[in-house]
Amino acid sequence: MSHASERLQPVSDAAEQRWPPWYGLVALVAGLIVGTIAAAIALGGSHSTTLTPAGTDVSTAVQDLGFVAAAVWLATLLGPVRPRQFGLVISRKPLWQAILLVLAGLGSFYLISLAWLAALHTSGAEKGLVKDLGGDSGTFAVLVACALTCVLAPICEELLFRGFMFTALRNWRGPWPAAVITALIFGGVHGFSAPAADLLPLAFLGFALCVVYEWTGSLYPCIALHVLNNAIAFGADEHWEVRIVELAAASLASVALVLALVQLASARWTLVSD
Repeated sequence: MSHASERLQPVSDAAEQRWPPWYGLVALVAGLIVGTIAAAIALGGSHSTTLTPAGTDVSTAVQDLGFVAAAVWLATLLGPVRPRQFGLVISRKPLWQAILLVLAGLGSFYLISLAWLAALHTSGAEKGLVKDLGGDSGTFAVLVACALTCVLAPICEELLFRGFMFTALRNWRGPWPAAVITALIFGGVHGFSAPAADLLPLAFLGFALCVVYEWTGSLYPCIALHVLNNAIAFGADEHWEVRIVELAAASLASVALVLALVQLASARWTLVSD
């Protein structure tokens, strides 16, 4: 088999097959800890317990990057780390099937959310997350909030929850128990930024993302679904209409660029290390 065709195949027997099931939880806790430390540093000597928008931006970015850094570091303990081990490979399914699955996952999430929130007679609105990130403080602040919410968060959270945590749990007990456990943790963690009413729908979203990953063998569709969901939520919070489409398109393009750079950096590192 040629090197080109090898790059198109999902990994079936590599270092990630030996990741212990608790690795994902450790990486999650590590990211939360570094995010808390960053928030404490941002507060400095202030007696206030509320971060400024800039402080929230920094602590959020540090936390998300901390998730990935911890996951990569833990993975290196068992061998060399490559992007493909975290699911950064081309889907094993045709592109049109992956797109349909992403749309089905997104649509089912919104249907479940609407039905659940209607049953609870609540809107389940986010706790002003966009404003906490400074999204109401001017053009630059809005762009930063967009980057954090629709680019950085989808990449980092998917690498942690699906690429690392779900993979480790799947190797331990199979895909369905792994999907349920990952979904519950994914939903629970969002309790820091979302009301309790949103946690069950978010857990369902976490489960749907695991299904997308298991079916396609690729993290790219999961990241795309996550980007679309966050762009819609962000735009709705800002009362945007057409600009939601623009935000989603710009976010997807930015994510593609970031992931392409990750692949290039990994290929260069592999050549140097070999």
